[in-house]
Amino acid sequence: MAKSDSAEPRSEQAAFSWAAFFIAVLSMIVAVAALGLSFVSADDNDERPSAYSGPALDVEVELGDLFIEPDQLDVERGRPVRFHVTNTGAIEHDFWLPDGSHTPAIGPGASADLSIEGFESGGTAYCAVPGHRDGGMTMKIRIAGDATTDTTATSDTASPALDFSATAADDFEPYDPSFPPASTGAEHRITLHMTERELEVAPGVTQTLWTFGGTVPGTPLRGKVGDRFVVTIVNDGSIDHSIDFHASKVAWNDEMRSIPPGESLEYAFVAKHAGVFMYHCGTPPALHHIGNGMFGALVIEPDGLPPVEHEYLLVQSELYLGPEGQVGDLGKMQRDEWDAVVFNGYVNQYRDRPIRVEPDERVRVFVLDAGPSENSSFHIVGTIFDTAWKEGSYLLRPDSSNGGSQALDLQPAQGGFVEFTFDEAGLYPIVTHKFSNVARGALGLFQAGEVEGVGDGH
Repeated sequence: MAKSDSAEPRSEQAAFSWAAFFIAVLSMIVAVAALGLSFVSADDNDERPSAYSGPALDVEVELGDLFIEPDQLDVERGRPVRFHVTNTGAIEHDFWLPDGSHTPAIGPGASADLSIEGFESGGTAYCAVPGHRDGGMTMKIRIAGDATTDTTATSDTASPALDFSATAADDFEPYDPSFPPASTGAEHRITLHMTERELEVAPGVTQTLWTFGGTVPGTPLRGKVGDRFVVTIVNDGSIDHSIDFHASKVAWNDEMRSIPPGESLEYAFVAKHAGVFMYHCGTPPALHHIGNGMFGALVIEPDGLPPVEHEYLLVQSELYLGPEGQVGDLGKMQRDEWDAVVFNGYVNQYRDRPIRVEPDERVRVFVLDAGPSENSSFHIVGTIFDTAWKEGSYLLRPDSSNGGSQALDLQPAQGGFVEFTFDEAGLYPIVTHKFSNVARGALGLFQAGEVEGVGDGH
């Protein structure tokens, strides 16, 4: 019995020792976990001080056409920065910081200052004039010691999708392709209002286009060799614009200079050469202004142009869609990534509204490739051109050789005309023979005579 009595206290003592051990271990685990949580909490809260006690940083900023120099700024978190901004370009610019603070519009040769109490994170400074940010006018701002990230601005809104099988609405009015003869006078006085308008470019798709005369292409003009043109341009838009007539021989820095909103300029010249000439806005970036609609045709007729029953003007160009209702995408233009190729500014408009003539009537079509970047191989399926004229010279005229031309090849800013007839009633597709572009909007129809199931046409 004594042995049994002495064993019982040792068992209780052992049990107490094991319990104490487990309690101690558990306490250590809890302590370590708590310490770990305190480390995580400190990391999550990012207790780096943002206050900066040193001097402000002075930064000289140059705004050019189209760049910002420097294009990158490394600065300590919270350090005050004073930006001294000078526009060395030929057109108006501004300078915006990531927090939305900005300079006013700065004209060529002018300067402005902009200060910030300090940056808490990186971002992108930029010029907010339409197209300039996409064209490269950005400055990356990085916080010293932070991980490097790409802060290049990209569009956060996709461009609208084009449905090339969609047809125009019943009330759609196509761009009138008919081209009236030149006036009989030797002087042409014209006023062109440069406007920014939201226009439909395909069924259900609109863009804010920059225009001459409210249309794309701009108002068509026509004259003869020796005629004098006095063109007054009026800038009714919100940014600088200009005009460049390829038919003129004038100094670039005079009549072709950019003018700000609300101003006008008189551009006078004598047409000394025959041609199907382009006119366009040349304000930097000219690619964006042309690609967003600022182009048109001025035809200076060759001497002795014979009469025909019908004359038409077709201008080929590309569409580079920005977000719905906004301006075209300059980045796409720089990469030659067009969304559509069109005649007279609208996807497939003469497919849905055929151009109406009669069999055996003689037709002349003036053609301009306005680009800004894609070529043209103008072709009409079902007929042959017996006359072809390109860049001021006849390539083919009717004679005993019975020669025929199947296409008029044009690079951007080249033009010419073709003449032909349709031998029988029917539909005759208008295309560029670069057929990848036919499927992307460069399709129209001539309707010769009555065609079953088709209306009267245009």
